[in-house]
Amino acid sequence: MELSIDTRTILGLRLPTDPRWVNLAAISLEEILTDHAYCEQKAATTCISLIQRYSERAELVKALSPLVTEEWGHFRAVLAEMEKRGLKLGKQRKDLYVNELFAFQKTGGHLEDRLLDQLLTMALIEARSCERFKRLSEGLADKNLQRFYRKFMESEAGHYTLFLKLAETYIDKKKVRDRWKEWLQFEAGLMKKMELRGDRIH
Repeated sequence: MELSIDTRTILGLRLPTDPRWVNLAAISLEEILTDHAYCEQKAATTCISLIQRYSERAELVKALSPLVTEEWGHFRAVLAEMEKRGLKLGKQRKDLYVNELFAFQKTGGHLEDRLLDQLLTMALIEARSCERFKRLSEGLADKNLQRFYRKFMESEAGHYTLFLKLAETYIDKKKVRDRWKEWLQFEAGLMKKMELRGDRIH
């Protein structure tokens, strides 16, 4: 059974991706796949960092350990797809979207607040990636790439849910929900001001 993703209900995103983004991505396949590969790599290393930082939180370690392996497997899958198409992995570029999210995180105060924002940042990145992969799975003319991104879309939806569940494992659910609303509002504003580029996943 296929997974149905509605960005306004399941993911909660306030602003959908401009439909023109898929057309730009289609003419920048080497660039978009390069950026995708590095996104998967960074997801794996971020999970490792969270495990190291919060090693005393058993549920977090248990949940993120297999995710490291999965994200690294995704990195390798993108590399394999590029090799199959005769495309080369380019240089990693600054991720302006993610950097803006990091800047919105709380850095002082209680450890719980910092943990919450770190987990919600990851949830939001996974949600937006899921939404972008959905666009690619439906908008690209290449049927093989449609199937390729359909699998990634389904995976990212599960990751988004996992990070929210982890937040609610350690932090009051109302606090998580209230802060999540703030994150969604911030991200919508960020998407409005970001340049529309077909060589970036975000």
